[in-house]
Amino acid sequence: HVQLVESGGGSVQAGGSLKLSCKVSGTTYSSYCMAWFRQAPGKEREGVASIDSDGSTRYADSMKGRITLSQDNAKNTLYLQMNSLKPEDTGMYYCAADLWAMGRLGASEYDYWGQGTQVTVS
Repeated sequence: HVQLVESGGGSVQAGGSLKLSCKVSGTTYSSYCMAWFRQAPGKEREGVASIDSDGSTRYADSMKGRITLSQDNAKNTLYLQMNSLKPEDTGMYYCAADLWAMGRLGASEYDYWGQGTQVTVS
């Protein structure tokens, strides 16, 4: 079955950078729409960025210009490079996958989720 495992979170100072990774197993990675979401305490899960199976990307306004998606199909891994981090970027970051999401950034569009990786910006 489909498994997603995130890594790369941590604690950084404002203005710093982090690169998150999402390793996908149990399926044909290139067939899926992949996305990153984040959730701060007491807030709803928010879509950050997505990349569809055709390579088209979408970025949420909240982080546009500070994040870059990339992927290594040979490693079945999705990356999220985050720069110029702000305290309001603090939260749990989740990787998600779905065959039919078509790049949309609504959490309900995605069937498969990782366990999350914590990002703390101070």
